[in-house]
Amino acid sequence: MSTEVPPRPRRIRWWLAASGGTLLVAIGWAVGLWWFVGYAGRAVRLPPTADGIVALTGGATRIETAFKLLVQGRGQKLLVSGIGRNTDLTALANRAGLDPAPFAERVTLGRNAGSTHGNALETATWARDNHIGSLIVVTAYYHMPRAMTEFTQAMPDIRLYPYPVLIDETGTQDRPVPMRLLIEEYSKFLVATAGLTAWLPDREPPRDPARGGRPE
Repeated sequence: MSTEVPPRPRRIRWWLAASGGTLLVAIGWAVGLWWFVGYAGRAVRLPPTADGIVALTGGATRIETAFKLLVQGRGQKLLVSGIGRNTDLTALANRAGLDPAPFAERVTLGRNAGSTHGNALETATWARDNHIGSLIVVTAYYHMPRAMTEFTQAMPDIRLYPYPVLIDETGTQDRPVPMRLLIEEYSKFLVATAGLTAWLPDREPPRDPARGGRPE
């Protein structure tokens, strides 16, 4: 009597292979998310001074932080990218507790960006027009990896220094940023890393003067 075990049906082998592949993808995604959270919140060291500073709108804290860096002499010029159409320099400076008059010639309000990819393109044009060779990028920490990816692709010849804002309107020290938002940002980061955001339709530029921009 033969004791040979019959081969498994092809359908079972296919199912096992598909399940194993799915599991590997899920593990890789989870490890990537763990790396993303650590990378986003890492400490940075700024240069003594840079040619420029750019603040990506989406929260007032980002703009206030960028103004403080400008006052400290960390950058020579400031671009606020993606600002609402009805928001002016006076409102932004007052929000940061500053007199706008000394900054009139040093601050540019960019009103054309409706996405992070748009921020990068708007900043690249501003940097070229203002002969910017080094740039401090200010945005929320969870948004920084995607922003740096887009900026590096748009400005490969400019030295970029991330300055993540750890707390803004989406979280406080008592209530951290929701995991849902981190997962969403990680997914968008993967799309940006693949270079696919250039193919996505851009949103309309922001119009909300109360926030100074649109959510990321």
